[in-house]
Amino acid sequence: MPTLVLLRHGQSQWNLENRFTGWWDVDLSEKGVEEARAAGRLLRERGFDFDLCFTSVLTRAIRTLHLVLHELDRLWLPVAKDWRLNERHYGGLTGLDKQQMIEKAGAEQVQIWRRSFDVPPPPLAGDSPCDVSRDRRYRGIDVPTAESLKDTIARALPYYEAEIAPVLRRGKRVIVSAHGNSLRALVKHLSGIGDDEIVGLEIPTGQPIVYDLADDLAVRDRYYLSERPA
Repeated sequence: MPTLVLLRHGQSQWNLENRFTGWWDVDLSEKGVEEARAAGRLLRERGFDFDLCFTSVLTRAIRTLHLVLHELDRLWLPVAKDWRLNERHYGGLTGLDKQQMIEKAGAEQVQIWRRSFDVPPPPLAGDSPCDVSRDRRYRGIDVPTAESLKDTIARALPYYEAEIAPVLRRGKRVIVSAHGNSLRALVKHLSGIGDDEIVGLEIPTGQPIVYDLADDLAVRDRYYLSERPA
């Protein structure tokens, strides 16, 4: 039976500082490191094992995966990294303090930028220090200047269908270490959640979400591992 575990990275340094992060490459905080290790210990204690791993090209997700695999004694497992599993691009909000933006633009406007399905934040200026378009990991990629959740789904879901779903159909056990919005894209698809509902779905850091799947990838069960008794 194919099994899929989705894991949002542990708390990042900018999560801790309450800043919009997006595609900017921020490492884990001390708490985030422990969240990742705790996720790995929980997976080990519950008897989980994996055949293949997928993650984004951002340090906080990659490092979370490595910490989990270390706890599982599975650092040797194959890992595919792809930008299409990145967090959504927060555009001109990248690096800004969320509370300061509320004070500047108003809570209603910030909520629209953060939680609407198809309204992106303001675009990132070309001279912004948070511009990653010249980063070598994105060579040959048309890096967006901002993304809505809808935009994020438009890149993450085709990647799932092309690269992850075929592996699951072969009965493999897969873990995906990614980000709040790229994981929302996968949860929306797998659980059949509507556009209006998905924007309100919170995915906590460091908490494995388990999907038990049928051979045709129909969802048999979905649960947070921490909430299911051993």
